Amino acid sequence: MAVNESRIALGSTRAERAILVGVEFTLRSRIKRAGADGARAALRVNESADSTADSSPSSGVSAVGLDAEESLAEFRELVLSAGGEIVAELIQSRAKPDPATLIGSGKVEEIAGIVASTEADLVLFDHDLTPTQLRNLDSALPCRVLDRTQLILDIFARHARTREGQLQVELAQLEYMLPRLTGRGKAMSQLGGGIGTRGPGETQLEMDRRRIQRRIDHLKLDIESVRRVRRQQRQRREAVPVPTVALVGYTNAGKSTLFNRLTGAHVLSSSRMFATLDPKVRAIELPSRRKVLLSDTVGFIRNLPHTLVTSFRATLEEVQEAEVLLHIRDAASTYGEEQKAQVEKVLGELDSLQKPRIEVLNKVDLLDALARDALSNRLASHQAVLAVTASAQTGEGADALLAAIDEALRSDPLVDAEFRIPQHEGAVLAAIEAGTVIHARRYEGNLVYLSVTGSASLVGRFRAFRIQDPQLARQ
Repeated sequence: MAVNESRIALGSTRAERAILVGVEFTLRSRIKRAGADGARAALRVNESADSTADSSPSSGVSAVGLDAEESLAEFRELVLSAGGEIVAELIQSRAKPDPATLIGSGKVEEIAGIVASTEADLVLFDHDLTPTQLRNLDSALPCRVLDRTQLILDIFARHARTREGQLQVELAQLEYMLPRLTGRGKAMSQLGGGIGTRGPGETQLEMDRRRIQRRIDHLKLDIESVRRVRRQQRQRREAVPVPTVALVGYTNAGKSTLFNRLTGAHVLSSSRMFATLDPKVRAIELPSRRKVLLSDTVGFIRNLPHTLVTSFRATLEEVQEAEVLLHIRDAASTYGEEQKAQVEKVLGELDSLQKPRIEVLNKVDLLDALARDALSNRLASHQAVLAVTASAQTGEGADALLAAIDEALRSDPLVDAEFRIPQHEGAVLAAIEAGTVIHARRYEGNLVYLSVTGSASLVGRFRAFRIQDPQLARQ
């Protein structure tokens, strides 16, 4: 595999015909889920390109809490996001992974026959493949073979728009590719010192490895400069303290649509997975009249490849620096709890699990009345969790969400205050009226008496006009 093959070319000129292979290891499934069914294998040939696509975990089990069918359904969404056309699906159940091919030699022969009959361009595995498995499958099948991580990396490469996003995706691709380069072994090794060991010198494989490693080192330096710029931007923002609230959640949970709803922005929102890679930041005003910065971030997925978490750390620093996290969840998803667990896993890797979080149950417009009642009852029984139901599409729950953000901010809390301000202090009056919620106002001679709720920082700026004993304001 040469350096210029690092980018996967799904759908470069047309929608490539793909065969999806899901895997289920029954021995591990029985350990994880008591009473699991025995092994099963199912093949369905899809003539329609309307299917959807997704991913399975790299651990060896199809997914925490998901069976192979559900995992394959999510994998379809990923394939569609990559521009592929699904022509066949296969689920292979085994007691344990085959170290040579993952799925066993018999199943490989069966897939080779399906490739011939469907004229498929590639076979996609809903699982990560080891370098050995990938090499053996490439040799045994008459088309390209890609695993789950390669597919996700290709989608990221398609959606990266900014220079920063492209750098991060390229780094993740090269780090994944480096241990998977193959060559001809000792026959083409570097020059040796004994009889029969004097090869022709440095091989193409070794040159590729060296070039890739140099490129990786260069990309890391470029990304570090991006991180420096971000740190400088945050320091400038901190000079005028405005809290940051970050949207996090599973891919396709509706983060960008909600971001647009709250900010009035027009960032790309799509039903395809990983439509957002580059963080967007906009200022919004809360019901308390406080200003906060809202940040839209990249979506997570089950067992997000470690190379992506590492490469996108510059982007994910927005999450680490945020004061409050909005965990956007798809209320209509049938495996919402598994998605929640995966998001919390990534937040744990970012040391951000202890931050104040608001769970936003999005897409409630897709629920019927019975499902809405069940959701409300579930939230009522978990009062320790700050949760809001909402629909980014219709705007339902937006006001309640903004109020919840107001409540969750702790660095600059809301306080009640009474002010007595001379009318000639126009700048002071304007600042208080613009930045606080005024509950009462009365005039007495040349004085204006105000009863307000506002941020502690703003109230503190005008302490000279504050009435320490509220009773005086009512006399």
